[in-house]
Amino acid sequence: MALRFITKKARGTLWIVLIAIVGVSSSSLAQVKIATLNLKKVFDSYYKTKQADALLQDQGADADKVLKGWLDDYQKANAEYKKLIEGANDQAVSADERAKRKKAAEAKVVEISSFEKSINQFKKEATTRIDEQKRRMREKILTELREKINEKAIAGGYTHVLDTGAEGTTLTPILLYTDGKNDLTEELIAKINENAPPGILNSGAGATSPVTNPPELDSGNKRN
Repeated sequence: MALRFITKKARGTLWIVLIAIVGVSSSSLAQVKIATLNLKKVFDSYYKTKQADALLQDQGADADKVLKGWLDDYQKANAEYKKLIEGANDQAVSADERAKRKKAAEAKVVEISSFEKSINQFKKEATTRIDEQKRRMREKILTELREKINEKAIAGGYTHVLDTGAEGTTLTPILLYTDGKNDLTEELIAKINENAPPGILNSGAGATSPVTNPPELDSGNKRN
């Protein structure tokens, strides 16, 4: 499950900034210095984001292995149940033997129901755990990036930094035009990746999602 950047409250914040800029007097307007930056691109390009993605993928892969084991046992139990039902209906054996097989089939139904409960519970807990870790990692990275952006803005004498990647509720860009002269995106990406481990920036982290959806549980064959 890739760690993805999601712009929150960007729309309201940007409008406040724009209103403030428009509302200033002509004398103070000369003091306004605006820079732009694509925060989503910076976030996705940061080596710590890629490291977080790789960690989440590893955890997801481990969860999938455990889930596959549960599903294998579940499918095996269903196959055994079918055989027991066939044996319970076999008129070639005695009534006592058929009754014995029927009782075994009923016990197998309980076992199968237990597998279903365990599988669904595991999927829920694994997904919740990984999603929560992804949220914490994302917030930590964004906090770090915000500090770096503030440092860059102060050093450059900028009064405002606008996010060119921000989108409104209609998924259309909020910032409609910029000449790109004061864009800090590439400079910041280079800065934050100065200490990146070798090869991490070329990794394919973020390509898969953890805790994949398994085949549907075959519960319909238990009530024959």
